[in-house]
Amino acid sequence: MIILAATPIGNLGDASRRLIEALTNAEVIASEDTRTTIHLMRALGIDNRPRLIPLHEHNESEKAAEIVELARDADVLVLSDAGMPAISDPGFPLVSAAAAAGVTVTALPGPSAVLTALAVSGLPTDRFSFEGFLPRKGRVAYFRGLAREERTMVFFESPNRLPAALADLATALGDDRRAVVCRELTKMYEEVARGTAAELAAKFKDGARGEICLVVEGAPPATADLPTAVAYVLALVADGARLKEASTEVAEQTGLSKRELYEAALRSK
Repeated sequence: MIILAATPIGNLGDASRRLIEALTNAEVIASEDTRTTIHLMRALGIDNRPRLIPLHEHNESEKAAEIVELARDADVLVLSDAGMPAISDPGFPLVSAAAAAGVTVTALPGPSAVLTALAVSGLPTDRFSFEGFLPRKGRVAYFRGLAREERTMVFFESPNRLPAALADLATALGDDRRAVVCRELTKMYEEVARGTAAELAAKFKDGARGEICLVVEGAPPATADLPTAVAYVLALVADGARLKEASTEVAEQTGLSKRELYEAALRSK
């Protein structure tokens, strides 16, 4: 079978008994970075010398078939550098190929930056979405595409791009949208910074260090009625916006139909 194993996201003490046992007995390990795997095994005092197969974003599609065939006759342990494989890390093409081939896939659960950040954020946890890494470009439009998302959202971001990302968040979703920057989770310099998008943009304007998770409050449920929404469209037009653009913006904010808003605004004019 294929065994997806979660590894510590920072604190070595989070390595589970099952992970240690699996590393001790593994004959084949497919890992995101074989050097990281060797370092982890040494740090845990494991002297096993399994066959190591690199499995990363540049080769996982072509390696998937090979690993699936290996897993027909022996267990293959799959590791990412930190956390659970296949969650914004290599693994999804492999699991998909294994499922299609009828090869068993199981997991050794453990540390997760996504769930850890969500749990400590102080934002609602009953419903959430994980959005992965933020795009390098076009973040304002990207955030605006999530303007109606009512669930708490969790993102990964580079420390170097964090200031720009927070500024774009404030621009797209408003200065008052609540957010949390979780930095270096489970490590010595762990930091959980809570505030509005504007406050966090100011706090991290000079950048940050370490691994970053960004947790963002979801939008309030849309409650606008059509006449109120049309009045808002007309107000935006009065401020210089084109009717089509104003209708699109209000539709995104309220959940109402863009065409219905456009046509109602035309009638009103």
